[in-house]
Amino acid sequence: MQCPSCQHTDSRVLESRSADSGRSVRRRRECLNCEHRFTTYERVETVPVTVIKRNGSRETFNRAKLLHGLLRACEKTGLEPARLEGVVDDIEVVLQQRSGREVSSGEIGELVLQELSEMSEVAYVRFASVYRQFKGVSDFVATLEGLSRRAGKSRKGSSNGNTLAAVG
Repeated sequence: MQCPSCQHTDSRVLESRSADSGRSVRRRRECLNCEHRFTTYERVETVPVTVIKRNGSRETFNRAKLLHGLLRACEKTGLEPARLEGVVDDIEVVLQQRSGREVSSGEIGELVLQELSEMSEVAYVRFASVYRQFKGVSDFVATLEGLSRRAGKSRKGSSNGNTLAAVG
């Protein structure tokens, strides 16, 4: 590891610990030449995933962009940002484990909606309205009805009575 101060290539590790929820290792190092201390991070190298957009263009998967979209959809819903980062981590793992290196933006959107449906109905509808490009009230009603049916199936036998109602 090259020292950022004197560019000497020999250093010793003073301390190592897990970072990024175990996805990387943080190391404190000391240069053996000038004794400058610095921090390095070690991560598993991943193969870039290419996202095929609706218009046919391609771009490299950007976890920050996905997290930003999730944060916007989940504003004022009470969902913790750390939990949303976990969702992005999970989706990134799914994408890395795929045999192909290309994925459509639609597939990513469906993975997000699957996660959000279990976390927050409001966030689900907000994300779906942007991702599925809702054109009017009928799109919202159809999504709410689908969500309500799904919630009804998962709540069979439950007596809490919390269901979505579509106003028509």
